[in-house]
Formats: sequence, C-alpha cells, structure tokens
Amino acid sequence: MASRARPWLLLALAVLSGAVAAYLALRYLRDRSAPVLKASTTAQVVLAARDLPVGSIVTARDVHTVAWPGDVVPPGFITKESDVVGRGIITPVRLNEPYLETKLAPKGAGGGLPMLINDGRRALTLRVDDVSGVAGFVIPGTRVDMLLTMATNTPTNEPTTRIIMQNVEALASGQSIQTDAEGKPRVVPTLTLLLTPAQAETLSLASQQGRLQMALRNTLDTAEVLTPGARAGTLMKAEPLVAVKGKRVVRVKPSEISHQTIVEGFRGGERTISRFNSPAPLQPDTR
Repeated sequence: MASRARPWLLLALAVLSGAVAAYLALRYLRDRSAPVLKASTTAQVVLAARDLPVGSIVTARDVHTVAWPGDVVPPGFITKESDVVGRGIITPVRLNEPYLETKLAPKGAGGGLPMLINDGRRALTLRVDDVSGVAGFVIPGTRVDMLLTMATNTPTNEPTTRIIMQNVEALASGQSIQTDAEGKPRVVPTLTLLLTPAQAETLSLASQQGRLQMALRNTLDTAEVLTPGARAGTLMKAEPLVAVKGKRVVRVKPSEISHQTIVEGFRGGERTISRFNSPAPLQPDTR
C-alpha cells in the first residue's frame, strides 16, 4: 500500500509547490506595478486662457489650470495661479501655452515697456518709415544694424554710408501722432530700441545729422563685422575695357582703341564711304 500511495504524495507535493510559486510570482508582479497604477494626477500646470502680448499684466481671467500626469512637473512650469496673476509678460504668450518663469517679469515689476529695460540700458524711440524700418519686418525681438548716411567733412562733401551700430535689439513698434506743415495731425511709425546710454547718445545725434536706416539681421548672428563704409565716388567706378579676340576675352588699354568717324554718302545713286580719324576721347578712370 505504501508503494501505491507514494506517487500520489509526490504529485500532491508538486501541485502544492507550483501553486506556491505561482502565488509568489503574482505577488511580485503586483508589487512592481503598484507605483504605476497609483501614480498621482493631482499636480497642476497653469496655462494661458488667451493670447497675451508683451507688456500685458496677467489677470485672473487670463489663466486656467490643467492636471499634470505624475508628481514631477518640468522645471520652469508654474503650478499655482497666484504665482502668475499680477505679473507682466516679457515674451508673447499664446492660448493654452504653459506660463514659464522665463516669460514673466519678476513680481512687483509691473507691466509695460519699463519692465523690459535691463539694468544699465535705455529705451530710445526713433521715427521710421517703410524703407528705413525694413518694410515692417523690424518687430519686437528682432535685431538690426544701424546705418548712417551723411555728407562727410571734406571739400567735396561726399556722401558716405557707414554701419555705426550692430546687433541692436528692437523693443517695441508703434505709431505716434505728429502735425504736418498745415498743422493737421498725421500718423508716423516709430520704433523703440534697447541701447546702452552711449549708444542712445550716438543714435540721437545721428538722427539729426543724416539719414538712419536699419539692416535686419539673423537673431542668432551675433558676430560684429568691420567695413570701410561706402562713398558716393565709388559707386560709378569705371569697368575695365574688354574685347573678344578669337575665343578669348582680353582687357584692352584705352590707347589701343581706334577712334574713327565713318561717313556714308550718296552721289547720283552711287554710295560712298569716307573714314576720318577723330581725336581720342578722354581716358576713362580705371582706378
């Protein structure tokens, strides 16, 4: 009888050990998945309820919150509405865009243009037109080079254009009301630039002495360049004289050019051609 019961005993032990192993494996997997299943969704992120331009003050109706999955909120995101309301916008914010610390002015700084002016900088407003303002492409946040065109202090008063300032940041663009010669109001576009005090002095004087224009540059291009400027006398520089000889284009000296005058005439139905040597013209300036 003992020999017959032994196989059943071994089978029972095998089933029991399998059940225990299955229970332990199931418990292990349940414990590993518990943190994922119990992830907190109580974190909040503050979003913009509408588009806000630079200089705006955030109000209670400009914010709303959404649930953020997990307990960890990305750095810079704001989780409390009270940390946003009352602060100024220094970078444009779009609808449903998260409010970031880098887009908001410090608490108590207020709004408008003054909060955009860094310590040691000045804001200077210049009158511009479609040409000097690069046809409206100079907008807040863009970078420009300032070009001045004026007559130089030479006997010929030769007009010269030079880059007098590089990589200047535009703060704001708008319009001002001025009166024309008849006293009637007219709208004049203006542009406000962020400058150092020395740059503000230079541009203020330059705007009175000559014509200022702007050259739009890539925001990522911060390298300064050295240029000799452009003078009126160099605009019409004479090109070298060339001629075709066979299949080659060669440069020809003015002394090698033949100057002849050809006269075609008719006498009694007979055609005649007369050639006369003419004096050489003034030599072109090939400098």
